[in-house]
Amino acid sequence: MQIVKSNVFDYNWNSSKRIVINRGGTRAGKTYALMQMFAVWLITGYIRQGDFIPSGTASVVRKTLPALKATAQKDFEEIIDGLGVRGLLKENKTDRYYQYTDGNGTRTLEFFSVDDQQKVRGRKRQILFCNEANELNYSNDFFQLNIRTTDLIFIDFNPSDPYIWIKEKLEDERALELGDVETIITTYKDNPFLPESLVREIEAIKDETYRKVYVHGEYGTVRGTIFPDVTIVSEMPKHLKKKAIGLDFGFTNDPTAAILCGIHEGALYLDELLYDYALTNQDIARELKQYKSDVFCDSAEPKSIEELKRAGLRAKATKKGADSIRAGLNILKQYELRITSRSINLLREQKQYKYREKDGKTINEPIDSFNHAWDAIRYYAIIKLTRSDNNILAFG
Repeated sequence: MQIVKSNVFDYNWNSSKRIVINRGGTRAGKTYALMQMFAVWLITGYIRQGDFIPSGTASVVRKTLPALKATAQKDFEEIIDGLGVRGLLKENKTDRYYQYTDGNGTRTLEFFSVDDQQKVRGRKRQILFCNEANELNYSNDFFQLNIRTTDLIFIDFNPSDPYIWIKEKLEDERALELGDVETIITTYKDNPFLPESLVREIEAIKDETYRKVYVHGEYGTVRGTIFPDVTIVSEMPKHLKKKAIGLDFGFTNDPTAAILCGIHEGALYLDELLYDYALTNQDIARELKQYKSDVFCDSAEPKSIEELKRAGLRAKATKKGADSIRAGLNILKQYELRITSRSINLLREQKQYKYREKDGKTINEPIDSFNHAWDAIRYYAIIKLTRSDNNILAFG
C-alpha cells in the first residue's frame, strides 16, 4: 500500500503528543492528510510512527452529519478507492463505519456528528478526530469526547476566532499545564497537490486579517484590542524586580481585582490573585497578606485603603493625574506582557479590552468595560514603573 503524501501527513505521522492540533490556512490539505492516516491505521494498525494500536475504534466527528459526509467521509472513501483496499473492508452504510480484521484484531473507523449526543456521551474509543473543531462546543462536545478517548486525539480547523476554546483550553492552558498538546501550523504551501489557479486565488487575498487566518494559519485579531499580543506562561519567575500588587476595588456590580506584578529580564509578568464579587476589605486583606507586598490602590477609595492598612496590608494610594487612563496604558505598552495561564479573568479581559470605534474607525479612547484587572495593573505600573529621581510621576 503506497501513500502519496504531503508535508501535513508527515508532520502528523511524526507527532508525539496525545492531542495534536492541526491549525492551518485554507487548502492546506489537513483533513485529507489525516484521513490518509486513518486509512493506514485501519489496514495496518499503525496510526503514526511508533504508535501501533492493533484493535479498537477510531471516531471521526463533526458538528453536523451532512457536513461530515461531504468532507472527511468523502475524502476517506476517495483514499481507500485509490489504494484499492475498499473490497477488504466491512462497510456499514447505515451506521457509517468501516471495519477490518487481521491476525492482530479488529479495527473500526466510524463517522458520526455531535448532533447525536447519545453517541457523543455513550461510546468509548482509542482514537478521535474532530474535523473542523471550531464548530464544536467545549463542554458538551469536546470534553465528553475527550474523556471517552484512551489514546490519541487529532483536531483540525481554520483559526478565524481568536477566542476559540481550542486556543484557550488546549493551546494556552493544557499545553502548559500537562504538556501533552502539539500544534501543527500548515498553509497552502504544504499542499503540493493544490492547482495553480487556487494558489493564485489564495495569494491574491489582500485583507490583513484574512491573510493572517487563511494564508498564514494564524489567529485573527479583534480590531482595536489594547493589548493584542501577550505571552502565556506557566508560572511567575522566582526572582522579580519591582514586585508589588495592583488592586482595583469592586463589590456588587464590578469585581475586586488584584494582580501580582513584577519585572523579569525586561518583561512585565502578571498573575491574577483575586477576581471576585462581594469581597469586603477584610476578605481582601485576608487573601493578600500572604504575599507580603506593597498594594497599590485607587486613591478614590481612601476609607478602604485605611481599612486595609489597619488589617495589616502595606496598602498605598495611587495618585491621579490628567489623562490618567491613557497615560497608564502607555506605560504598560512599553513592556512585553507575560501572563500566567491561571489568570483566567485577566486573560478574558485582555481579549475584550479595546479602544472605542467611531464611524467605523478605532479612536484612541479605551472602552470602560473589561478593564478591572487592567485598572489594577495600571495602579501598579504608574507607581513602580514611572519614577523621576526621588519624585513619583503617578497617574491613576
